[in-house]
Amino acid sequence: MAPVTQLKTLAETALAEAYAGARGASRAIAERDEAFAVFGARGLPSRRVEAWHYTDLRRLLGEAYPMATSAPAPMRGPRIDIIDGVAPADVATHAWPAGLRVRALRDVLAADDAAMIARLFPEQGSGDATVALNAALAADGLVIEVEAGARIDEVVEIHFASGGDAPRSEFSRVLIVAGAGSSVTLVESHASGARVQRNSLFVFDVAAGATIEHVFITDDHHAEIHVATLIAELAEGARFHSFALISSGAMLRRQSFARCAGENAELALRGVSLLSGKQHADNTLVIDHAVPHGQSRELFKHIVAGEATGVFQGKVIVRPHAQKVDGGMKSQTLLISADAAVYNKPELEIFADDVVCGHGATIGQIDADQLFYLMARGLPRARAEALLLEGFAREAIEFVVHEPTRERLEAALAAWLDRRP
Repeated sequence: MAPVTQLKTLAETALAEAYAGARGASRAIAERDEAFAVFGARGLPSRRVEAWHYTDLRRLLGEAYPMATSAPAPMRGPRIDIIDGVAPADVATHAWPAGLRVRALRDVLAADDAAMIARLFPEQGSGDATVALNAALAADGLVIEVEAGARIDEVVEIHFASGGDAPRSEFSRVLIVAGAGSSVTLVESHASGARVQRNSLFVFDVAAGATIEHVFITDDHHAEIHVATLIAELAEGARFHSFALISSGAMLRRQSFARCAGENAELALRGVSLLSGKQHADNTLVIDHAVPHGQSRELFKHIVAGEATGVFQGKVIVRPHAQKVDGGMKSQTLLISADAAVYNKPELEIFADDVVCGHGATIGQIDADQLFYLMARGLPRARAEALLLEGFAREAIEFVVHEPTRERLEAALAAWLDRRP
């Protein structure tokens, strides 16, 4: 029997044309061609792809908007503004703290540094069609390097925005290389107009003994579709903690691929999703323990109102001989309307016999006894509910170590609670 060939959608055809048009100007052409071949073979993921079962991108992306075109703008302060996927013109010459080097991705690719290009296009996650599409079409972004032993006290914020109101597609890629024993805090924030399709990707290369705290924030983010990918590789004794606050955007898929490649690495992925209206937010992660003595923690909390939908899919893989791994994964959801929904799919694939790994998922509503207790002491119902919801979400936010960033997250939570339905 002849193999069945899936017809290309209008969006897939438009993306193929966009790549063909941009290919001649692309750097790292071998890597891009290989990536686009992956996308061409798989197409946009649909419900038939297990990892995308609850977020049918093939159906949601009815058409692919034209590629955004913006000239590099100047730096306007310590925050790095990525406009339409393009880094500032003078980002490399900005007065960065000692031990920190920041360059535009376009300049790094133009230098044709084979070692850096290999880091930019890691094997992790490369089989995912949206990761491959980013590798093919992301013409700019950033490369951030932290010298070995450097302690960067100043928060590095990378802010993604759109340069206009016209429908547009944006692709960007950011690589962070943390040298041995270094430490840095990075904030990734997103804002956009309503007719934006965004595909952003962060690669973290965390050397031995290095520490990275990463925070992802949606701030006035109204993208129709946003696929945000995180890829992290941890060497021996490295620490990588990432937290995501998702409170805006019509459809957001945040996917993480993280590997503990060195012994005694410590990985933590946490987040809070605050959803209302008809929002759809999908947190999907794959944790790979490749060596012994690793630790991973995942905690995701969802508050879902209106007709919104939350998704949590978490897979922890413990490879053969990766003994003494300690892994814990938890998803907790409060549904605060009759039409709200959440889908949970935690998984463990354990091929070693001396590990401590577990997972759990809970779904419920605001506790009636706790609500009655607060209202009996004179609090209006809305205020009592807000206090309970705040306490539920703050359990995850409190893991953010950097105090000013944690306070920013708490303020964003309070603002959402004030305007919630």
